[in-house]
Amino acid sequence: MSGRMFVATLALLAALGSSAGAQPGRDAEVLRGLAPVAALSRTPAGRAALGANYAVTGGIQTGDWRQPTLLPFAEQQQLALRDVVSTYGNLAQLADGLGTTLGAAYIARAHYVDRDSFTSVSQAVADVIAYTVTAARANSTAGKYFFANLTVDGSAPVPPAVAAIMDSTGGRPDMFGHAYGFPAGSAGAGRYGDARPFQTQPSVTRISGRDYFGTPADNLVYNRGPMADLTNSPSYPSGHTTYGYAGSILLALMVPERYPEMVTRAAEYGNHRVLVGAHYVMDVLGGRAVALHAMAHLLANDPDYVGQTLKGAPAIADFRAALAKARADVREALSAACGRSVAECAREDIGRLSDPAANSAFYASTQTYGLPVVHQETARMLEDVGKIAPEAGYLLTFAFPSLTLVEANDILTRTQGAGGGFLDDGSEFGVYSRIDLYAASQYAARVVAGK
Repeated sequence: MSGRMFVATLALLAALGSSAGAQPGRDAEVLRGLAPVAALSRTPAGRAALGANYAVTGGIQTGDWRQPTLLPFAEQQQLALRDVVSTYGNLAQLADGLGTTLGAAYIARAHYVDRDSFTSVSQAVADVIAYTVTAARANSTAGKYFFANLTVDGSAPVPPAVAAIMDSTGGRPDMFGHAYGFPAGSAGAGRYGDARPFQTQPSVTRISGRDYFGTPADNLVYNRGPMADLTNSPSYPSGHTTYGYAGSILLALMVPERYPEMVTRAAEYGNHRVLVGAHYVMDVLGGRAVALHAMAHLLANDPDYVGQTLKGAPAIADFRAALAKARADVREALSAACGRSVAECAREDIGRLSDPAANSAFYASTQTYGLPVVHQETARMLEDVGKIAPEAGYLLTFAFPSLTLVEANDILTRTQGAGGGFLDDGSEFGVYSRIDLYAASQYAARVVAGK
């Protein structure tokens, strides 16, 4: 094993927590896509969506709003507590989406030795993970302070051209703080804005247990400190959700036999941010859209996303080629570990993701979280993904190479979720907010099988 494959997790976490190295043009595009949330208070439909965001978030967290979860609620809470720690370096905690056999095979090669160091399947895999997670998280990090107080880090103002994005929507920063009575600097709110649910909700259910590393943990201690202390960390969008979706999609692209299960794991990981009281459902939906948008643009080898200098990650000029190499390494390692083909071992699963009906029901519950329609004009139509966001099809073609990009975009159009959500304003980014990768991957598998 090379020295680079045994690295310090803290260094990567520091890079992920900073927007340093992010590209202003790329971030501005994402900020424009996320910006409709800042103007919700201007219309009755928007105010209804903000009210539902608060109510649904609280209901999920306390268990009063029953979701079709993948485990009994008490067990799901414990898994949510384990998920407060993110294994950014090798995606180990997401690998259970590969199934009991392949998940164990992956962990045998890619695991955390302790909190500060980890192993990987290969250098190619480690590089692709680092580049992907850093690029996607840079987008979501830029959004946090922009929507909280129009800064890049809490204090330094964004450039005027970026600030104009907020003006163009007619919105204002700190939308959650104002909507829920906890504006920045007020009692119980953070310094910067967009106070989180554990600050604004009247009560938050306590979850005590063990974190991913087996250390005694508590969600209230995690949220308020000293474990993490999110009191001065703006809520929107969810960076953990961005990581969860980006990492899960990476594994799905490398093991497409488990594509639906991997995106179910992504949805579960994002939902866990609500269960622990750290995020609103709108944060999760925003983080998911950021991840899907970033992954598609990486796969399209968009110059704004590839060949960039990203702190804590190696340079990658051809993302599809790098991912192809990583996929070959992962599949070789998994096949060797399970003693049969990846396809055969992928069918061996006795875990919580082994029931397609349960997976489908849970994923569907997270597609919109039941939030009301804000944009009536998109609620009444299927949006043509090929015309509005043509690069989105790469989310399928890399996993199902016999599909053309046109076919893949047609599948994404046919399977897209309900329209008119708070981000679905007819823009490219809005389209990503309603893509349903669970339904799309199942449809794609049927199309490929019939070819």
